[in-house]
Amino acid sequence: MSITPTNLRIVSTLKKHSMTSLIEKGLRIDGRRLNEYREITIIPNYIAKAAGSAYVKVGGTVVIAGLKVGVGTPFPDTPNDGVITINAEFVPFASPTFEPGPPDENAIELARVIDRSIRELRAVDLSKLAIIPGEKVYILWLDIYVFDHDGNLLDSSMLAAMTTLLTAKIPKAIVKDGKNVELNEEERIPLPINNKVVTVTVGKVNNKLIIDPNVDEEQILECKLAVSISEDGRLAGMQKMGAGVFTEDEVLEAVKLAKEASKTLFAKISEAISKVQ
Repeated sequence: MSITPTNLRIVSTLKKHSMTSLIEKGLRIDGRRLNEYREITIIPNYIAKAAGSAYVKVGGTVVIAGLKVGVGTPFPDTPNDGVITINAEFVPFASPTFEPGPPDENAIELARVIDRSIRELRAVDLSKLAIIPGEKVYILWLDIYVFDHDGNLLDSSMLAAMTTLLTAKIPKAIVKDGKNVELNEEERIPLPINNKVVTVTVGKVNNKLIIDPNVDEEQILECKLAVSISEDGRLAGMQKMGAGVFTEDEVLEAVKLAKEASKTLFAKISEAISKVQ
């Protein structure tokens, strides 16, 4: 299964050859180095009425994430933890191949990868989101929308998700009569954040590894490895995509590339947040 739909616009044979030849020489068709991201723009608090939100643009890929907050019942196996649900949707006009209707398997997989990365690192301290332990907890809905697809949807979406969580302000819960819960929209508190996490997608072309493939480069990749990294360099997870294979040495090299590239992503998040605090 692949996060990026396989039926994207067809890249000409000549262009494929040109891209492959350049990559073999350590170059890329858009002038980047193999280990270089496209230009990244992050705008926190992009949607005024959301509890948290972010606009992210990576090259030509545009993603917006937003957070909605409510009160509900905890899961039976985690009665003292809040609940976070992550969904993703590819807006039909973002690509000629995106279809109207419910999220397809690619959107579902993207949301699952982000969800696993956030949970694995306990990025959000859900234990601090219990209001009445065992009975009432905060419910967080994090929705991710792809508005323009120019490649590497996963890294862009994770940037939007993480920025949203880091800047979110949720209504303070008030318990009345020991059982009734109301949310005070006038008094807001930040989410309890334990860790930051990003994903770095590494693609393989012949024996070369590249990061942040654009939509045309995705057409010539043998396979991809999405590496989730914490801010302190811990590995939170990996997701292999595509029919090709990575050797053991290539996986180790991909993780090394991802750890180094993640520094750029964390710096971009911090820079964006500093402008709104």
